[in-house]
Amino acid sequence: MIKITPGELKVFIPYVNKLTGIFLDQSKAYLFEGRLAPLLRTNNCSTYTELYTKSRNDYAKNIEKSIIDAITTNETYFFRDKIPFDLLKFKILPEHIDKIKSANGTQPKLSIWSAACSTGQEIYSVAMVLKEMIPNIARWQISLIGSDISDAAVKKATKGCYTQAEVERGMERSQIQKYFTQDDSQWKIQDELREMVQFRRGNLLQPLLGLPKFDIILARNVAIYFTREDRKIMYNLIANQLKPGGSLMIGASESLMGITDRFQIQNYMNSTYYALK
Repeated sequence: MIKITPGELKVFIPYVNKLTGIFLDQSKAYLFEGRLAPLLRTNNCSTYTELYTKSRNDYAKNIEKSIIDAITTNETYFFRDKIPFDLLKFKILPEHIDKIKSANGTQPKLSIWSAACSTGQEIYSVAMVLKEMIPNIARWQISLIGSDISDAAVKKATKGCYTQAEVERGMERSQIQKYFTQDDSQWKIQDELREMVQFRRGNLLQPLLGLPKFDIILARNVAIYFTREDRKIMYNLIANQLKPGGSLMIGASESLMGITDRFQIQNYMNSTYYALK
């Protein structure tokens, strides 16, 4: 494997940060090598400097997109972490559903955004929860949106096809049989669920034009890769996308303390979430 030099790292660290918001320091040389080495071969580059130069000169931005796809972490699975989904099922969703049913007329509306949705498992899991919770869901106007900076992740999420290992990670056999159909070696998500969700590419450090205001936003395990200043930018943009009183769910290792004062912390059992002030 071609080694990345300290000088090349000094070039790639700010470049990757600009493209993705992810900050990787000099200690992450192994990560750059492991994830970008295939791009050297694909683009006939003998050094990382050559890859950088080709990427900057690629007006179609295909190499840039490949770098984003390679660097971003797409670690996800259905119903990832039990506690947050219990919080969603037993506290956040029931409160929002009751509030919406009281305020709306003939067609209640509920909107949820999975920011940094990766390959779609999180927002599809939310769709399954809603199907279980709302017996007359056809009468509702449900807007579920997943966004991610990676084109490859968004493409896979949109397709809604997963391997045996992917569907078995996080779901019981009964859920797989209920919400998926087998297509050769792949499992395809049920059309009704797929039609509930829309996916789009987006950078959480930039305004996502055209997005509606949301009742609930899930931005879990995203900020851990960002600098403090970028976290402030991201959470401010997220706050702008929430309806008054809307709920924000973040990762267990993440916190808004000292980052923004636009949210009020909420505690339920052993869980924490945030309400827009």
